[in-house]
Order: sequence, then structure tokens, then C-alpha cells
Amino acid sequence: MSGGGRRFLFVVPPLVGHINPTLGVGAELATRGHRVAWAGVPEVVGRLAGKGAVVFRCAGPALGEGGADAVRPADVRGPEALKFLWERFLVPLAEAMAPGVRTAVEEFRPDVVVADQQAVAGGLVAERLGVRWATSATTSAEFAGALDGMPRVAAWLEGLLEGLRGRVGDPAGTADPRFSPHLVLAFTTEELAGRPTRAAERIRFVGPSISARPAAPDFPWEWLDPARPAVLVTLGTVNADAGARFLSVCREAVRARAGRLRAVLVDPAGTLGTGPGAPPDTRPGAPLDDDVLVVREVPQLPLLERVAAVVCHAGHNTVCEALWHGVPLVVAPIRDDQPVVAGQVVAAGAGVRVRFGRVTAAGLGEALDTVLYEPGCRAAAERVGASFRAAGGATAAADHLERLAASAVPGAPPPVPQPGPVAVPLEER
Repeated sequence: MSGGGRRFLFVVPPLVGHINPTLGVGAELATRGHRVAWAGVPEVVGRLAGKGAVVFRCAGPALGEGGADAVRPADVRGPEALKFLWERFLVPLAEAMAPGVRTAVEEFRPDVVVADQQAVAGGLVAERLGVRWATSATTSAEFAGALDGMPRVAAWLEGLLEGLRGRVGDPAGTADPRFSPHLVLAFTTEELAGRPTRAAERIRFVGPSISARPAAPDFPWEWLDPARPAVLVTLGTVNADAGARFLSVCREAVRARAGRLRAVLVDPAGTLGTGPGAPPDTRPGAPLDDDVLVVREVPQLPLLERVAAVVCHAGHNTVCEALWHGVPLVVAPIRDDQPVVAGQVVAAGAGVRVRFGRVTAAGLGEALDTVLYEPGCRAAAERVGASFRAAGGATAAADHLERLAASAVPGAPPPVPQPGPVAVPLEER
């Protein structure tokens, strides 16, 4: 390496919302002369990071943005959903990823491992090999003490992680793999997340890492009407059966406001079928529905610059990207961290919460009217967005990582390389 550059290895799960924030940080580090690589599922990471990205292959399901929801029954909620998430997804994922993470550390020899909070193999392997590591926290739910009122659940999870440490990490280690003892990068701010109750001394709030994405789907921009506010409705890629009813309710609520607004409904699974509001023919000259546009995917960041409100499931990435643009929200949480994030939106005054499984078209319409026409919600969204930009995003995250790399113990031996496959840029494979 020239110019004193250091090496940073991002360990990420096969989840779009967890990979995206690392892209801007990785790009910023690269512009400063550092070397950057990822450990994860190349088919997911490479699609997002671009063909030039160096990706060390780890085993794991290529579930994309839907994550555990791709395999979890739609009716699992509460503590059972948390149990499913850890027992059936995160722990098996860690066990599958650990060999690949170890190979990546031994061959790439990073100064710092940056482990996603749900890719706990990163922290466990780094601890075992004596490498400094930071946590990349793409959701702030863990900081809020969500399990403080459920001591048995908390104890169960601690036991689960301890058993995992014995299998893939250092049995004598003590660090919680969700919270690095050195640095926790939180891609939010206290204006949204509130004051943390866990790991507060290690958390650095850097705000969202917003960066251009390599490929954006086509979109009929001419359909948007400057004279009418536009609303984006997106649930990510949650269970199709669970999303079908909600999207139908959203469509009905918009129909009741015909001529007053336009709504873009993201329906990746095609659950809305055919008929009015179904995915239209968007070829040049083809007629478009005047009130509702249903598409399978959208260029989300450019679209957020043009919409007046967002309806979503309180996924942390979507919430933060909307608020970055000063856009208020209607949040309908389903499970996992989403109720916590939804609570943060409401507490910040930046949106309205509705019940995902029970909201009616009338109720959703009232919530839409609130965020669209009551100035308080937009003012709060803009206030949170201003805090995001002030926090520094990818630039601030890179600053913290550079300081952590520079603080490594002088003379500490690097990991000893072991025989194994060498990672190469994806376009050379």
C-alpha cells in the first residue's frame, strides 16, 4: 500500500438494507487511499457495490432485502419473531459465514474489521484473531434497551450468543458481538433514535450513509404531476401474503382522494395482480393510471427527492432515507426492530403510526392527510434530516474508522495467512 493506506474489511449479511450504508463508507475510505473489501455473499454484495468490488465469499442464503422474512411465516410476531430471527436465521448465518470471514481476515489482513450488527461472525472471528473491529449498526433498536422489560428473553439471547462464540469465536472472549468494545457506528442520530441506553460510550452517531447506487431501475418520471403531491408506498420485500392486503388498502385510500394526489406503490411480488392500479405498460406512449402507479421496483433515492410523503413498514433504511430528504412518514411496523423505529418516528414528530394488519383505507387516508397537510410533521422530518446531514454520514464514519485503525497496538502481529482462495474483483471472475 502507498501513502500509509490501511485496510478495512466490511462483513455484511446478505441483506440489501445492511449493505447499502457500507457502500458510501467504503467509497470514502478508498478515496483516501485505503484498501477496502467485503466479506459476504458476492451475488448480493457485488450487485450493490459494483463489479470492481473485492468480495471474499462467505456461505449464506442470498435472501436480499427481505432477510428472514423470506422464510419466516407471516403470522409470527413478538418474542416468537425474535426467537425465529436468531435461531433460524442469524445464528445459522453466523455459522455459515465464519469460515469465509476467517479466510478473508487471514488473506486481506485488515487493520479493522467492520462487522454489521447482524453479521455477528465478523465480531466473533475478529476477536478470535486479535483484530480490532467496529460494529456497523444499520438500526438503532438494539441501543434502546428493547429487551429490558423481558429479562428471560434477554438471558436466552445471551446464552445463544455464548454458545455461538464457543463454536466460531474465542471461548475465552467477552465482547458482545453486536457491540464492538472499540467503536459502534450508528447510521442515525439522537434526534431520531433518542439517547442510547446501551454501549453509549462507544456509539458514534454518524447519520445515514447516502451514496449513489450502481444500477437504478427505469421509472416513468413524466407520470409525476408537479401540481399534485406524490406519495411513495413501499414495504421492501416482506412476505408477499402479508403485504398484499396492506398495499390494497393503500390503493383504496388513494382512490378515495382521486385528483388530489398520486401514489407510487412498490409491489415486487406482483401481489396486486391485474386491473386498475396494477403494474402498467410503461412503454413510451402507453397510457398510465392517473392516480396510482404500481411498479415492482423504484429508483428510491431519486424518487424521494420528488415525493411529499412515504408510507412504509418502518424499515430503518427507508425511514432514514425519507427523513434525509425531509419527507414525513406513515409507518406500519410488522416485526423485529420496526415497532421500535416506528416509535422513534412518532416521538420525533415526523410521522404517524398505523396498524399494519388492521388499518382501514379510511384510517390510512387520515394518516396520509396528516403527514401531507399538517406542517408539523414536515417540519419535524426536516429537523431530523438536518441532524442527519450535520452528523457527517460516510465522511464521519470514515474519520472514526481511520482513528480506530491508527490506534491499533504498535507492533501487534498481523494474522498469519493460511492457504485458501484469493478474492479478486468480480469482473475478473
